[in-house]
Amino acid sequence: MESINRVSKRYALLLGFSGWFVFFSFLLRIVFLFWQLSEIDITVFNLLKILSFGLLFDIGVLSFLFVISTLYILLVPKKYIGSIVDKIFIYFGFLVTLLIFVFTFFAEITFWEEFKCRFNFVAVDYLIYTFEVVQNIHESYPLYILIPSMLIITGIIYFYFVKNDFFNKTFTTKISFKNRIIPFLFSVALMLFYLFSISNSNADWSKNRYNNEISKAGIYSFFAELRNNKLDFKTFYNSISDELAFQLVRNNLKEENARFLANEFSIKRKIKDSLDSDLKPNVVFILMESMSASFMTEFGNEKKITPFLDSIANKSLFFKNLQATGNRTVRGMEAVTLSIPPTPGQSIVKRPNNSNLYTISNVFKSKNYQCNFFYGGDGYFDNMNAFYGGNGFDIYDRGRGSVLSDKIKTTRHNIDNNEVTFENAWGICDEDIYNKMIKVADEYHQKKKPFLNFVMTTSNHRPYTYPENKIDIPSGTGRDGAVKYSDFALQQMLKKVKNKPWFKNTIFVFVADHCASSAGKDEIDVENYHIPAIIYGQNLIQPQKVTKLCSQIDVFPTLFGQLHWSYTSNFFGTDVLSKNYQERALIGTYLKLALQKDKVITILSNKKTNTRYNWYKESNKLKVVPNNKTELNETISWYQTADYLYLNNKLN
Repeated sequence: MESINRVSKRYALLLGFSGWFVFFSFLLRIVFLFWQLSEIDITVFNLLKILSFGLLFDIGVLSFLFVISTLYILLVPKKYIGSIVDKIFIYFGFLVTLLIFVFTFFAEITFWEEFKCRFNFVAVDYLIYTFEVVQNIHESYPLYILIPSMLIITGIIYFYFVKNDFFNKTFTTKISFKNRIIPFLFSVALMLFYLFSISNSNADWSKNRYNNEISKAGIYSFFAELRNNKLDFKTFYNSISDELAFQLVRNNLKEENARFLANEFSIKRKIKDSLDSDLKPNVVFILMESMSASFMTEFGNEKKITPFLDSIANKSLFFKNLQATGNRTVRGMEAVTLSIPPTPGQSIVKRPNNSNLYTISNVFKSKNYQCNFFYGGDGYFDNMNAFYGGNGFDIYDRGRGSVLSDKIKTTRHNIDNNEVTFENAWGICDEDIYNKMIKVADEYHQKKKPFLNFVMTTSNHRPYTYPENKIDIPSGTGRDGAVKYSDFALQQMLKKVKNKPWFKNTIFVFVADHCASSAGKDEIDVENYHIPAIIYGQNLIQPQKVTKLCSQIDVFPTLFGQLHWSYTSNFFGTDVLSKNYQERALIGTYLKLALQKDKVITILSNKKTNTRYNWYKESNKLKVVPNNKTELNETISWYQTADYLYLNNKLN
């Protein structure tokens, strides 16, 4: 039998590459550790755990590479070992794999800079929406430095392997077929072990989120998220009977003058307002990109970067204690359009069977409104066109073409080049999209048809670029400038429409889609879900500051209440100003689902565990407290019923 030393030489390049990967991955963890040094729980024991889990997941990444490599070595006949064909395959495979891994390390650093976590669903989306992502990278980072740096590092590593004879050993060592079977079978067994036994959630060993994220491996996390874009609630979360779940939710939805239309497994109800108004004001709804409440002076910010929002808040119905449901734009869209808690995994906006649902458009269309959706980029991004086009909204977007099918059931209108003064990776600037919205509003006013114009903004997003000489912060210099420009664009929009004949009969709603950052060391960073919401209508909406804890899902039900509309509701949101309203907020990540009631947070985990915390607002910290069965069941009921209704096609 051939010696182990001889066998190992044929695998020298694979083993050497594995050692390099583990070493670089270790260095990246050290970088992240120092990056979040003030946030992580660092002890000798925790450090060992971080590095141990890290090694575990690094080997998991390598296990898939082992299978591919050992399969190739297994199939190459002994006489062709070291041949030109063998060398071409190995040199090419090594360089491509090395370049991909080096690129991944760079990508992880830039991803961490923005999201403070390993690759997640956002990274999966980035693989799909290549145009926006490539443009964003080009506009955000100095590619003339990054690309040469990656190539230089790849070249140095390649030179090291050549200099230390790794290739020569691989090409000159010929081993028999039977001595190649064992490494291949071992690789397959190792890969299957990781595939079926090691979940990415195994790294969630600490209450400190940063400890967990640093323990993971970026590539492993990426493919884990690719597999888990949807989760069956009852499989992964603690559950109760459907009968009890619907009973608890219906108790929370008992608004005044509301009558349920079915006995069980339904939340559909008829809301009969005592005034039953026939008012039909136009509604301009602005979903503001990444507009955290913390940017406003009203919430303690001293930079004065939102002067318009701060001024209009005092003339409006202003929600001071409203929480976003998630940390992605599609979560904000889901919340305001469907008025539903965040379902586990991917947003309904991006899931199958997301058309012909009961949305806010159904309420408006029952009043003979025209519903329009405006987006300054290509609406195929995040499946926006398919979702809004499949649920009654006409689409206005750039329409530059997509490799994906939008499946729009309504009418799509292009925003033409002559309507654009500034554009970056994500779309046209906020001023331009508002100008387009105003033009369409004029058209429907001429037709004497009330309208709901739903606008999704883009300017408050990396690379933070916008038209020059609009504000006193130079374009592309950071988040503060993007926030201030977004605020400026809102102000300019309102100035333009004040002279329109339809202005006095129009209500303006400004709501953030999510906060600028959701990162924090706890399972859920509560403060990073706090967003502003403003309903403004001159002589139509009575100014008032609402301090009740509430959710994005309550915005439109509260507006309908202000209009005194009677309507059919299939919404989880309710009128915050109703006398029967029960304060709560529903917030979540892709995997964590939480109910906030005052300063108590109950969090459900996808590992069938749950934790209850006291939240200390001043320090934004969570402290574990004993579980409460009543609160736990209530938390479960919101998410279990939402999941049930979606899976059973009862959201229509």
